[in-house]
Order: sequence, then structure tokens, then C-alpha cells
Amino acid sequence: MARAWEYRPVRRGLLGSALLFVGSLTPAYLPQNSPWWDPMRALGLDNPVAETFGTALVVAGVALLVEAWFRLRPSLYHEVKHWPITLLWSLPLLLAPPIFSHDAYAYAAEGWLLRNGLNPYTNPISVLPGPFADQAAWLWRYTTAMYPPLSLEMFHGLVILAGNNPYYSAMAMRIPALLGVALIAYYLPRLGHRMGADVQMVAWFSTVNPLVIIDFVGGAHNDALMMGLVVLALWWAYNGKFWWAAALVGVAACIKQPAILAFYPVALIGHPWRTFRWRDTSRALWRLSLSLGVAVATFVAISLATGLGFGWVSAADVPGKVVTLAPFTLVGAGLKYLLEFLGQPAAGQVAMDVLRYLGLLLTVVGIGWLALTVGRRRPVTFLSWAYLLFAFGGIALNSWYLTWGGLLLPLTKPTERITGTAVTLTTVLLAYGAGNLAWRNDAFALGFAGLALILVLLYRHGQDRKLHLASAGGGAQNP
Repeated sequence: MARAWEYRPVRRGLLGSALLFVGSLTPAYLPQNSPWWDPMRALGLDNPVAETFGTALVVAGVALLVEAWFRLRPSLYHEVKHWPITLLWSLPLLLAPPIFSHDAYAYAAEGWLLRNGLNPYTNPISVLPGPFADQAAWLWRYTTAMYPPLSLEMFHGLVILAGNNPYYSAMAMRIPALLGVALIAYYLPRLGHRMGADVQMVAWFSTVNPLVIIDFVGGAHNDALMMGLVVLALWWAYNGKFWWAAALVGVAACIKQPAILAFYPVALIGHPWRTFRWRDTSRALWRLSLSLGVAVATFVAISLATGLGFGWVSAADVPGKVVTLAPFTLVGAGLKYLLEFLGQPAAGQVAMDVLRYLGLLLTVVGIGWLALTVGRRRPVTFLSWAYLLFAFGGIALNSWYLTWGGLLLPLTKPTERITGTAVTLTTVLLAYGAGNLAWRNDAFALGFAGLALILVLLYRHGQDRKLHLASAGGGAQNP
């Protein structure tokens, strides 16, 4: 910790997290029902000026985190370890309300339903009006739960732990997220070393990435625990613990469903599917069947043990109820608005539905193709690319969805171009997060200013990278 504190970028990133903390306490981001409203009003901060100032703090905080992240790239892991930085940058956000997303409030409200003997798969949050429902975003108040049963029971337990307090319950959702981040920070670099990947790149891109700090720690998304368990399952598979790894995949899927895809690399790690000859193919299909069977059996057993069943299936389309950055949804929404403008609302809805289903179909086909080509010999690469394909081809795309495949991307030994694309996409998503917050609070100019600022930082990072390559004689390998 002392060693990390000596580095100026570490202190700068901590300042960025602190600004995010302060900005999250302003009217720019607080939900309708929050204990912070009373002190805000007592200080006379419930006004547009305070909203704009809060948004400016968030934009500045994101910019500082991104620049600090860039500056740490040459020295991280070799001169200073990654985990103290992850810890230091996370500290201010541990005390902040959920930021860049109000999902944690919905988690708490669903746990409150269970606390009152109601099944979130058949009852929306709105059936229990009050402070828990008032915290949640208005749209999610009228939809049933989309999360697997273990997640719901986890939310229930955290509500009890928080003493049935609505705000503390939402804050408590960070506990499993922190466990997930700890698993990622501990095992992912070790996994990279085991696979012969660039450990420095793994540590830099996957453990101190501002997306991890903001979305996993700040946003308290259950994706953090899901990915932590997936990373642990991959580690166990590399250490010959096949059955435990396959069962852990089922547990991770009970936190969030996309984890089930990890059955594929768990089956083939150490046992590649080299050819399509009958002997190789039959052995690979047998291991794949065992891995999937154990994972699904674990998932089903936990689901039945909770008594909640599989009602999340009927809410699978809930994420698509809002327009996000999902490419097929964006194009479909554009066509829908155009056709509505032309007086054809029914045709507009059909066009949007067709494009969304087309995206899902192409995603399934693409994942199948990856499994039969790249995945046979590089199963972890398959998982990373499949997750990214799933995120972009789905009906909704949020920044934390990209962490699924993004965290594993350095393990694939990416080229310089792929790495640069991933860094650019990460930066743009962070800028979008800050800009989206500003837009919601009628200060969208600050959002665009933040975007411009972060693009400038991205340009500076590119220049620094060129200088680094030049100083190394142009012979550097995967970054």
C-alpha cells in the first residue's frame, strides 16, 4: 500500500474516485427516496446549479481515473502491484450511493419482496409501495425479476443484514460485488501467468480498469460476483479440479445466467479438441456433456432448493425495455421512430422486434461458430469472444456487460490493434456513462465536454504508447 501511494497516478486516481463520491451525493444522481435529500435541502443544494456542479464533479472524476489508468500502464505489476491500487481507488466509492446505475436499489427492493413473503418472479416491486420501491428506477418498479434465484436469496439476506433499512440494503449490495472483485484481482493475474499471457497487461486492463472500479464497486452489480466465480472456475480447471469447476459454473449461473457459457472452457482446458476425427470428437463431446450436465444440475438444484423456481424466464426481455447502446436495438429504435413519424407505428414495432431477433440469431450462430473453430484449442479465448459477441448482439448493452468478455481479453494474447480497440471502447463507455448522467440532469453540455476531455486523454495515451514502443526499439510484444 505504501509503495502504491508513492506513485502520482495512484493518488490522482484516488482523487478521481473521491470526486465521484462527492458528485454522487448531489441532486444530480440521488434517487427519489434517499437519506441524503434532507442534508442537501438543508444546505440549499436542491437546485439546478447543484445538479450541474455534481455532474461536473463526476465528469472530472472519470477523467482523472482514466488518465491515472493510462499513466500506470508502464509500471503496473512490475514496479507496483495491482491490488493496492484497486483497493485505494475503491475506498471512496464504498461510502458513496450506488453510482452510474440504480440497479442496486432494485436489488434491495426485490430482497424486500422476499422479506415479506412475496415471490419477485410473480410480483413486481410496485406491489409493496414505500421507501424500497421509491428508490428503484421507475421502469423496474413494474417488471418482475430477471435474476436467478440465488441472486434473489442473496438480496434477501443482505436486506436482513442491513436491518430492513432501504438505503443500507442498497449499500450492502456491494458486499458480494467486493468479493467478486477480490476473486478477479487475486486469480486473474495468476491465470494469466499459467496461460503464458502478458501478466502485466492482465493486471492493468482487468483489475485496475476504471470500468471495474466504477461499475463493480461503485455500481454494486452482481456481474462482479458472477465473473469472480467464473475466473475461479477457470483457475480450478487449470489445476485439474474439473468437477468442482463445473459445479462452480452452475453456482455462478445462479448469480447471473451468462456464466453458464463457462462450461465450455472448463471442459476443454487441458483436453483440447484437436481434430474432427471420431476419437477426438467423441472425447470432447463427452467432456462437454459432463461439464454442461454438472453445471445445469447445480443450477437446477439450487433453484429448486430456494423454492423460487424458474420465473426469471418470463422476464428475459426486461433489459430491452430501455434503449441502450445495443447495436441492433439502436438501429431498430431508429427505424421505429422513422416509421412512427411516417404514420406506421405497428410497422415500426415489427421492424424493431425483427432486428432484435436477428441480433439474437446471429449471436447464437456466432457463438456456435466460435465453439467449433477457435474454442476447440483456445477455450478461454472462446469464452472472452463469446461474451463480447453476446453483449453486442443482445437486446441491451450496458457498460458492465462488456466486462464479462473484457476481463478475459488479455488472456487471449490480443494483438496491439485489438488491445487499442478495447482501451478505446472502455474510454468511450466511461465517457458515455458520465455524459448519460449529465443528459438525465439537463446538463448534457457537460457530458459532451467530458467526452471531449476523455478523447483528448485517449489521444495522449496513444502518443505515450508510441514513445514507449520507440524507446523499446519497436520490438515490444503484446502490451
